[in-house]
Amino acid sequence: MADNLARSVLVIGGGASGNAVSLLLRRAGIAVDLIEAKPDWNATTGSGITLQGNALRVLRELGVWEQVEASGYAFGSLGVTTPDGTVLFVAEDIQTGGPELPATLGMQRPRLQQILIDAVRASGARVRLGTTAEALEQDADGVSVRFSDGSEGRYDLVIGADGLNSTTRAAVGIPDKPEPTGMAIWRIAAPRPESVTRTDLAYGGPAYIAGYCPTSDNTIYAYVVEACRDRASIDPATYADEMRRLAQGYGGVWPEITEHITDPKKVNYTWFDRLLVEGSWHRGRVVLIGDAAHCCPPTMAQGAAMSLEDALVLAELLTGGRDWDDDLLQAYHDRRIPRVRTVVEASVQIGQWQLDGVRDADMAGLVGRTMNLLKERP
Repeated sequence: MADNLARSVLVIGGGASGNAVSLLLRRAGIAVDLIEAKPDWNATTGSGITLQGNALRVLRELGVWEQVEASGYAFGSLGVTTPDGTVLFVAEDIQTGGPELPATLGMQRPRLQQILIDAVRASGARVRLGTTAEALEQDADGVSVRFSDGSEGRYDLVIGADGLNSTTRAAVGIPDKPEPTGMAIWRIAAPRPESVTRTDLAYGGPAYIAGYCPTSDNTIYAYVVEACRDRASIDPATYADEMRRLAQGYGGVWPEITEHITDPKKVNYTWFDRLLVEGSWHRGRVVLIGDAAHCCPPTMAQGAAMSLEDALVLAELLTGGRDWDDDLLQAYHDRRIPRVRTVVEASVQIGQWQLDGVRDADMAGLVGRTMNLLKERP
């Protein structure tokens, strides 16, 4: 078994899971190269993100919790309203990260990414942006990689953290691909109305869901969920018009939010997808984490949490003194799959109930059972 100082890992993808696993491996003295296809390291994209306690628990393990706490907006309840803004009930959120962490924290997605970027750079990982892996050739001892800039590298392990449409997943012969669930979401960052101190969700109205989450003292991100449409049929120049049209059907603070839906370049439109790679998440010495292995609609706000937990569990196994072999990588999958499957299936079910118009669905019960499960450490 090689000493950690003699081991080297290539991480493909610099999103939440790739950044997290890089930090944890560097802490153990393992050499890490991280490549990211986007030249800006995704530091400017995205509106907001909702992080529940189990995600915050991992961020604390990464050593960035104090910065995250200072940058975000913590809260502990969820409101459900009618489309006109009347509050039907307020439920206390389950503290899935333990009593010492907030139940939920919203923050601006670019700010979270920048915190992780700064930590990765400080860790000593070697980072190359605007770079992809063009070819992976494995043998019993490692992986030889040819990069898009013409250079080559040799690694003991390659971690594919390159997201939903992972080229790493395809390159190693894993055939699974994301599938649309039938819903799509419009998102925008906006100033925070003074009365917004938690997430509120309105079900029904012009869309399936209209909601918002505070992301700092001054900002929120707002979203509207509808049935997915052919993206090619929607001119990006009309994105603000489309989202505003839907948002205008909601009351409460929505009129104040809608005033800021004016710039189509600030509106993001994406479909909801589902993915759960069945069987092993590795082939030889290439292993998948995060959205490359699984993704789900944001109906439970657990996508980033599952990706961060993947990084934590894989790094724990890789730094635990065991041989880096098939048994170890299979143990990673076996430990993650029950928890991830529960979250993916619950997240998809919530959306399907809405698509099917099921009015007596036990949504609260499903969410409660799932969130209580997530209180356990991954």
